[in-house]
Parts: sequence; C-alpha cells; structure tokens
Amino acid sequence: MTSADRSLFEMPDDRARDIVYLNTANVGPRLKAVSEAGRAAIDRYASPWLLGDDDWFAAPERLRESFARFIGVSADNVAFVPSASYGIAVAARNIPIPAGGAIVIVEEQYPSNVYAWRRRAAECGGSVRVAERSLEHSLTEALMRLVDASTAVVAIPNCHWTDGELIDVLAVAEAARAVGAALVIDASQSLGAMPIDIAAVKPDFLVSVGYKWLLGPYALGYLYVDEAWQGRGVPLEETWLSRRGSEDFSRLVEYVDEYRAGARRFDFGEFPQFISVAMATAALSQLERWGASYLAAELSDRGQQLRATCSNMGLETLAAERSAPHIVGIRLRESEQTARLGLALRAAGIQVSVRGSTIRVAPHLHTDARDLDRFASGLQDASVCL
Repeated sequence: MTSADRSLFEMPDDRARDIVYLNTANVGPRLKAVSEAGRAAIDRYASPWLLGDDDWFAAPERLRESFARFIGVSADNVAFVPSASYGIAVAARNIPIPAGGAIVIVEEQYPSNVYAWRRRAAECGGSVRVAERSLEHSLTEALMRLVDASTAVVAIPNCHWTDGELIDVLAVAEAARAVGAALVIDASQSLGAMPIDIAAVKPDFLVSVGYKWLLGPYALGYLYVDEAWQGRGVPLEETWLSRRGSEDFSRLVEYVDEYRAGARRFDFGEFPQFISVAMATAALSQLERWGASYLAAELSDRGQQLRATCSNMGLETLAAERSAPHIVGIRLRESEQTARLGLALRAAGIQVSVRGSTIRVAPHLHTDARDLDRFASGLQDASVCL
C-alpha cells in the first residue's frame, strides 16, 4: 500500500483525515486526474465555437479503444451506455426467448438486471428462475442446478452486489453454452477490480457502469457485445450518431440505413458527452497504468486485511473462497443490528454501505494502512451497539 497510490486521489491529507472512505461499491473515489480533465472539459465547453469533429467522434473513439484494451477485446465490441439498465435492456430486446423459455437470475440480484427480464418473460410467456442464496451452497452451484434445456438466458453478476459473493462465470458460461442459452453479465461490481477472461467466458452481452471500480463519471458506462449480435442486433435508439457517415454533418439529411461498424449501433444518443468522455478517458488511462493484475492484487490484499479485522472481533464475513477479493460483507443475524452498526461506523467517519443484513466494505487503492487501522478501531468501538 503506497502513499503514491493514495496521492493520486482527491482524499484528505493526514492533518484533515476525518473520513475513511470504504464505499467504492457505491461510488468510486475521485482521481485527481479525472477532476482535472473534467474542469478542462468544462472550460472548453464554455466556448462552443472550439468544439470540432474530434469532440464528437475522435475523443469518444479513443475512450472506446482504451476500454477495449483494458478488458482485452476489440473496439468493435464496445458500445457506450448511460447505465447498466440500458445495457441490460439492449440484451433483453435482442435475445429471443421462446414461449416457456426460462431466464435464470440470482436471488436479490441488482434491480437493473431484473426488471427487463421480468418484462420479457411476461411478454414471451416465459419464466424467471431465481437461484437461491445459502450458506450451505454457493451461488455458482445454485445457478448450475437451474440451467437446463429450457433455459434461454442466464443473466448474472460476476459477484453479488450486497456482500461480494463470487460467481464462477466461466463455469456458468460453459453450462449456458451447453444448452444453447445466452449469457448476460452485469460486471458493474467487478470490472476494474477483478480480471475477466472475455475470450474464455464469451458472454453475449456484458455491461458495466463507469463510476464505481472504473473510477469514471456517472451516466457513462460500457457494453460489450459479442460479434454474433453486431450485424443483426436492434438498438434501443435510432440515433443519427450511430449511422454510417454521420461524421460528415453536411450530409446528415442523406439518410442511410447502415450503422457504424461493430457494436457502435448500440451507442446511446448523445454519447460524445464532452465533459464525461474526458473524465472517463483520464480514469481509464490511470487504470491502464496500474494494470489489471496490480489492481486485483492490491485490492485483494486490502480485502484480506479487512476480513482479518472482522474475524479478530468475532464478526462473520463470507468465506474468502466464496467472496470477491475486493468486497467484504459483514453478516449479522438481524437487519436491525446491521443498521445500528452501519450508523455507528458512519458516526465515526467510516463510510460503508448497509445492504440488507450486510455491512458492505469496499476499499480502493486510496485505502492505506492508516485507513485500515481507523476501520479496526472504529469497528471495535461501534460493535458495542450490537
């Protein structure tokens, strides 16, 4: 844990450190470079006569290429989305679901990856099957039991948003492929913190917001689209920006049916986002400098130390082998206990999330040894409320 990493973030210095921020799973901490890029973009946007073709197309394309490099795919696989629910809606619109077909999700899945499937099931005469959570079996095992010949879609996260329970997406992907089911992944709580082998998993669609572990701005996220859907997929919007030749503003009224190459047909309208694109580009540049392996190792180290602190105090967390390394879920028997502990931690300046009967703790590279010590002492003091 280096001070050099912490110095890259907009964090209080040691003299004014009254906050320990362990809530990356809610909103990622702000990098100084992202703030600087945003301010520069605001200043540029104040003079709209300075905006040119680069702002409309080249700058977003550089961001698309940067994200593609980070996850190890082609830029043609990447579309811009304003939210996870938008990306899930793209998948739900395009994946055929026969009458009687099943859509498999997990219990207490994040709503963005639930509501679209409930609607599709109702429209198609299908069903939604829910893999139940249990201390006796893993979510992966629960999912595998539900995937059969009637399964049309498996729509899952990489890890559960409430406590970080890990799903073996490669095993689930192989089970889905074996029965001809499509695979849709919401990677919002893992992308940027855990590597994923896209070539091996080969999801049909994978979506992630940009403002959590990818450290970018709100309302600009990413959708991976497998090649199978790039030539025949139907977008949610018919934005002019997604059409072939749209770079030439003088010919926009010469309407064309062809889309721009690859997954660009799925881009949301107004994706150039002059300010947000600049901020997201700065965020991904830093993530690339760190590298996926470094990020995963450092976040895992912090997670292990947080887990050890909880264990030393007799607090239960999900077993490390079943948990994503970057999220620690403190499990209490009653939601009232969880609420009291969460309030006590916040009163001590320790920022975490309460999710159901779980306290979710989510560090990032700004988290250093002093933060971990503060968490330990704050947790010890707060535990008297249980």
